[in-house]
Amino acid sequence: MPLLHHFHPPFAPVRRWGSFHSAWVNAITQQLNRELLPPDYYAEPQVQLGNQFEIDVATLEREGPLQGGTAGVATAVWAPPQPTRSVPVDFLDWEVFEVQVLQDLGGPQLRAAIELVSPAKKDRPSHREAFAIKCGSYLQRGVSVIVVDVVTERTANMHAEILQRLDVPEEAGGPPRSLYAVAYRTVLRHEQHELEYWLERLSLGAVLPMLPLWLNVDLCVPLSLEDSYVATCESLRIRT
Repeated sequence: MPLLHHFHPPFAPVRRWGSFHSAWVNAITQQLNRELLPPDYYAEPQVQLGNQFEIDVATLEREGPLQGGTAGVATAVWAPPQPTRSVPVDFLDWEVFEVQVLQDLGGPQLRAAIELVSPAKKDRPSHREAFAIKCGSYLQRGVSVIVVDVVTERTANMHAEILQRLDVPEEAGGPPRSLYAVAYRTVLRHEQHELEYWLERLSLGAVLPMLPLWLNVDLCVPLSLEDSYVATCESLRIRT
């Protein structure tokens, strides 16, 4: 299946890129869980669109008395002081298309993350910086990362952003100018952390590559982007 131009007619706007990326995340998750991961590992999809946020801790207000007629504890009314500063902040259009690979060690331990770049991640400096910080934080914790960028409508390079965030010199010839996929990991050698990465340049109309997905320092599995891409196209009835 050749790589399609997801942001240009005739594919767009008939086929929405967000739906495709969501389906691709799920296809990668199924590929990992069915075929590639050892028994004590598992993959989970993480998808967030725009300003739809997940809440980790929620405070809710209940209508009516508690069961059994027990009254709740009275809460004192407290007027907080005025904020030190109040400024507008833009939380719109932040999107997450990610597969997390976890190991069950009596509790989930994050081992790897696969990031599909969206247009919103590339559209402004603050979004690019946040993405680079996120990937850099994963790598600092020993979590391997794969980044796949098939966004053609914006030219910002997330690979270069990540290298800059980690203070790593760019490779000879500079970063890829358009589409690419790259696998990263950090290793400790002679008491010094080193960044290793496997960069594959992508082309419209060409097949997608295979990348190493590192689960620990001695274990990786071959992630075929082509297999999951074909499965996604078939599931959405996309034909070339």
